[in-house]
Amino acid sequence: MELPREGCLLRILIGESGRHEGKHLYEWIVIKARELGVAGATVTRGMMGYGANSRIKTTSILRLSEDLPVIIELVDEEGKLEDFLEAIDPVLGEGLVTMEKLHVRMYRHTRN
Repeated sequence: MELPREGCLLRILIGESGRHEGKHLYEWIVIKARELGVAGATVTRGMMGYGANSRIKTTSILRLSEDLPVIIELVDEEGKLEDFLEAIDPVLGEGLVTMEKLHVRMYRHTRN
């Protein structure tokens, strides 16, 4: 798969406790992205954060949280990411979604 030099980054921030179809929501999103041909996706678990409700969630032992922030980043062409977002929008109950333009410097894999 080739990516144009001018692409986009779709960033979805949700809580790790979210679920859909028996899976963690972040897992479902990545699997759906692959099914729909999105070029790449990465999930990162946050150590601390807060969102629209302003409740701080942290890994601190004194304030152990079961709903830490999760960041899902997806890279592809803007149109493909817009289509993907439209497909998953009904499933996203809460969180933050951003999109920004980016310059793709390299997108390759080794051949086995």
